[in-house]
Amino acid sequence: MATHRVENQPPPLENYNVFLSDRALVEAVAREAPGASSSELVELGALAGKPETIALGFDANEHLPELRTHDRYGHRIDEVRFHPAWHELMKRATAYGLHGTPWEDTQPYPHVRRAAKFFVWSHVESGHGCPISMTYAAVPALRLQPEIASM
Repeated sequence: MATHRVENQPPPLENYNVFLSDRALVEAVAREAPGASSSELVELGALAGKPETIALGFDANEHLPELRTHDRYGHRIDEVRFHPAWHELMKRATAYGLHGTPWEDTQPYPHVRRAAKFFVWSHVESGHGCPISMTYAAVPALRLQPEIASM
């Protein structure tokens, strides 16, 4: 069925670099991590601005996690199933070191670079950032309790 032409909406915000389009972030990284390479930030920014990446964020938000208390035979399983988009976002976040990587990174300013990458990637979808942040935050806590860390 034909409809009218929608003219009162801006074009979709896609096919852009999330990092390079954020002047304040670019300047902050240059100030707080002088001389550090921003190539990974530029790469992640381009990935975050792709239509297919943006679609992953929408899919992850539209398909809420599902609690499965029992399997089809009635056995207790207590598992949570996530949409594949959620897993893909987590996979990409860890590939870019947004989890615990900065704690062992030997390049200059690892935490500044990680914070900037986290900010860029959170434009796609913010919910999956929770487990990524918990992983990042767990490292210093575990370092204070080596008996637990060694388990």
